[in-house]
Amino acid sequence: MSDKPIPVTREGLARFKERLDYLINVRRPQVAKRIQEARELAGSEASGEFEDAKNEQAMVEGEIRELEHIIQNAVIIEEQHNSQVVVLGSTVTLQAEDGRVFRYTIVGSAEAEPREGRISNESPVGRALLGRRVGDVVEVEVPAGKRRWTILALS
Repeated sequence: MSDKPIPVTREGLARFKERLDYLINVRRPQVAKRIQEARELAGSEASGEFEDAKNEQAMVEGEIRELEHIIQNAVIIEEQHNSQVVVLGSTVTLQAEDGRVFRYTIVGSAEAEPREGRISNESPVGRALLGRRVGDVVEVEVPAGKRRWTILALS
């Protein structure tokens, strides 16, 4: 993993820390107990339950390492309340050509969760929005085809 700075919002950093705490203090002990029980039940380490538990342990440990890396390299995105252009941390209200309205916050890729309204500054839509102003029309090629949005508001 690279040691380059990882932009995150204060809320995102808090979510990462909360998830890390949960994994270390809840999931890790649960998985360790599951491994021990599987070992005792099967009498060996060759059982399917034991293998499943070891795989789960590897996933939990991998996520712990990833979160520790993000937290260690996190750089807080300061809110830009007076910004006239879309920047990292901006919340943008967009109107699609069909009239539907969307609201997204532009965040670093580690924190992106489009279904929760957080899109990466590195995504096609995020890149197209950066530097734009209220009233601008952005056109982006997405997997579903070309889309156009008008920027209605910026906060």
